[in-house]
Amino acid sequence: MPLTSAAIKAMRQSATKRDARRPFKTRMKSVLRDLTDLAKAGKKDEAEKLLPTVYKVVDTAAKKNIVHWKNAAHKKSHAAALVASLGKKK
Repeated sequence: MPLTSAAIKAMRQSATKRDARRPFKTRMKSVLRDLTDLAKAGKKDEAEKLLPTVYKVVDTAAKKNIVHWKNAAHKKSHAAALVASLGKKK
């Protein structure tokens, strides 16, 4: 436990910030998981429809500094490659 009043305040602030950031990170993970599940099931049309949502959610997380912008670019690139690879299989 923090001892000084400044450390106590910093702990309170970090908890508040963590609670504010959590929905964005959770949403990002959920959308990426949904896209992965669709790709594993081979549902290309549904995955293509979900791709703009993935881009929007990941960009929002990057804008709010929840993930680094290069991490966001990596996630978007991976999602696009995943959807593109669905048409090549078979």
